[in-house]
Amino acid sequence: MPSRKTTVMKILISGASGLIGSALKTALNARGDRGVSLTRRNARNDDEITWDPSSNTLDPSHLTNIDGVIHLAGENIASRRWTATQKARIRDSRVQGTTLLAQTLASISPPPKVFISASAIGYYGNRQDEILTEDSQPGEGFLPDVSIAWENAAKPATEAGIRTVHPRIGIVLSPTGGALGKMLFPFKLGLGGIIGSGNQYMSWITLDDLISLLLFAIDNESISGAINAVSPTPVTNREFTKTLGRVLSRPTIFPLPAFAAKLALGEMADALLLASTRVIPSRLENANFSFAHPDLEPALRHLLKV
Repeated sequence: MPSRKTTVMKILISGASGLIGSALKTALNARGDRGVSLTRRNARNDDEITWDPSSNTLDPSHLTNIDGVIHLAGENIASRRWTATQKARIRDSRVQGTTLLAQTLASISPPPKVFISASAIGYYGNRQDEILTEDSQPGEGFLPDVSIAWENAAKPATEAGIRTVHPRIGIVLSPTGGALGKMLFPFKLGLGGIIGSGNQYMSWITLDDLISLLLFAIDNESISGAINAVSPTPVTNREFTKTLGRVLSRPTIFPLPAFAAKLALGEMADALLLASTRVIPSRLENANFSFAHPDLEPALRHLLKV
């Protein structure tokens, strides 16, 4: 079991208003720690600190009493079609923010003990049915290139002796947002179906388990470097579709052909809907992290309360 501090920890969170960040801040406060939000607006109280990555603005004097940082901020990769401008926004929102945080944390004496800087399983790219661990090589394409640059941007913190962790986050399942939140309406209408061949692997994790994993990474000083933030049981799109339909008691007979996905979404369809990424959380398993929801159908029934 990881050691647990008896004193209250002050944890800085970027992206604190998002699906993951808001749940994380609630969990930190519930266990007696204090979550503080990085925000682009003027700070309204002691639980907020202002920054602006686009203008390289972050006052290091505001971070001197921070015990740890969890960096989740970044442009939503599925918010709009991938034009050249949008791809630059996706990359810059990750690299600029991470660089600013890492350099600022490295300049503080003493620095925080841990810097958890998010990454994504997009690091591995489209790998068919290859089993991927943290030791697997990165893939090729836009998302692997972004993920590599994203992780490399944290090097100033690592070089300053700050324990740095990169959770490579998979598909986060929550009924209130993310991929599952978007799927529920059509599936409840009986309009769900497989995408493309249905053979592409989906590496997923419940929001609950992701929050537990991030807390585990804060507390466990042996955790550093990349960790795959996914459940131990990735499934194909066909399996996911049939399981969600079964849980909702709805048919899943309306497929989305690959050509239609590409016509609607362009390059984003290949990277997000048709790519196959079969990721295993080897380092978490070796560290004896316990998943509350390791298998898909019980996880969906828990999330959807059915």
